[in-house]
Amino acid sequence: MISVPNHRQLLSGNKIFLYIIITLVTAACSPRVRTVTLRPAILAEKPITQQKNGKTGVDVTVKVSTIALLLPFGLDHMAPGQAYNYVSLKKADIALDYYQGFKLALDSLTVQGFNYRLQLFDAKDDAVLAHKLAYKTEIRASDLIVGPVFPESIKAFTSVLTSARNPIISPLSPASPNIFKNQNLITITPPLEYHAWSAARYIHNKIKPKKIFILRSGYSEENDYLIPFKKAIDSLSNKNIKVISIPVIHGNLAALIPQLSVNETNVFVMVSTNQHFLTVTLRALDTLNNSYPVNLFGHPGWKNLSFLNVNILQRLNTMITTAGEVDFKAANTITFMHSYRKAYHTEPSAYAVKGFDEGLYFGQLLGTNMLKNPNQTDFTGLHSNFHLVKKPGIGWVNTAVNLVKYVNFELKKVE
Repeated sequence: MISVPNHRQLLSGNKIFLYIIITLVTAACSPRVRTVTLRPAILAEKPITQQKNGKTGVDVTVKVSTIALLLPFGLDHMAPGQAYNYVSLKKADIALDYYQGFKLALDSLTVQGFNYRLQLFDAKDDAVLAHKLAYKTEIRASDLIVGPVFPESIKAFTSVLTSARNPIISPLSPASPNIFKNQNLITITPPLEYHAWSAARYIHNKIKPKKIFILRSGYSEENDYLIPFKKAIDSLSNKNIKVISIPVIHGNLAALIPQLSVNETNVFVMVSTNQHFLTVTLRALDTLNNSYPVNLFGHPGWKNLSFLNVNILQRLNTMITTAGEVDFKAANTITFMHSYRKAYHTEPSAYAVKGFDEGLYFGQLLGTNMLKNPNQTDFTGLHSNFHLVKKPGIGWVNTAVNLVKYVNFELKKVE
C-alpha cells in the first residue's frame, strides 16, 4: 500500500472552462458509456436472481435511478469581469475530478444493465445557495443526493431536509455528523473520532501496554482526537490501562524517564500537526528511543505533512490511521487508471478515485434496492473501504479505518 499521489496541478482558466462545459453537456448518463471492466467489490448477503432473456442474473431494477450531484464548480467566476483565484480554482478542480470519477463508475455500471439519470448542480461552496438548493424540486425528488462538499454548505442544506427521506451523502468531508444532526445523512469519510477508536483498539488488542503516554502541544484542537481516544481506551480496557497526558515544552521529556520501561514497548500518542512542535518533540523522542523502546501513534493528517522526517518516524515504529490508501500495483487500480486516462486525457487525482469508489458503491446500492440498508453491504474500493453504521439522529457513518506504518519510506497497511 502506498499513498495517493499529490493532487495534479490546477487547471488553467481556459482548460477548466472547457472541462466544465463538457461536464455540463454530458451531465445525464446515456446509452453512450465508457466501459471500465472492474468486478464490483460489493455483494448483497443474498443476491436476488431473476430470469432475463432466458438467463439467470443479478436482479437489476428497471427503473431509472436519479442522482443529484451538488459540487463547488463556482461557475460565477466565469462571468465577465470575474476570475478564479487560487482557492476557488482549487475547489473547482476538486469538483471536476470527483465528478469525472463518479461518472466513470456509473458508466461502468450502466454496461451491466443499471440505469441512471445524473443531475449536476453548482453549489459554489456557498451556504446561502446550498440552503436555496434544498428547496429545488428536482433535487428533493432525487433517489440520492451527493453533496454539498464543505461543512457550512452541508449544514445549510441539511437543515432544510430534516424529515425522513432519501439519503444525502457527505462525499468528502470528515466533519462529525454531530454538527449536522440529520437522520438522512451518510458521512462517507470517517470522522476523526473513528480514527482515535481504531488506534485505541489496536493498542489494546495487540500491544496490551500498562501505560500510554500522550504528548500534548497545548493546542485545544488536539482534543478532537484525544477525548475519544481516552474514552476508547478506558472502555476497551475497563480502565486498566493508565493514560498519562503530558504537556511538552521545547521537547523536554526528562520528566518521563522514571516512568518508562527498558524492556517493554513504551506507547506514545502524539496528534499535533504543528510543525515546530513536531520537529522538536520527534527529535527528542528519537533520542529517548535509544534507551527506551518506543511505539508512536500519530495523527492521520501526518501522511500529508512533507516536513516530517521519515527516518525518525520509522525508527519510532510510527503508526497512523487512514481512511484510504491506493494500491497502484493492484489489477483493478491499473484498469481504472487506464480507463480514466482514456476518458479524460489526464491523470486521476485522489478525488477522482474517491468519486469512482463512491459512484460504484452507491450506484450498486441504488440499482439493487439496497440503499435503505447499507449496513448489509460493505465495500472495498480502489481508495476507500466502506462499513456503514447507523447512528440515531445523525444518520449513517462510515467507520472503516485502516492502520498504516512507516516501512521502507512508505506507508504499509498494518490491519
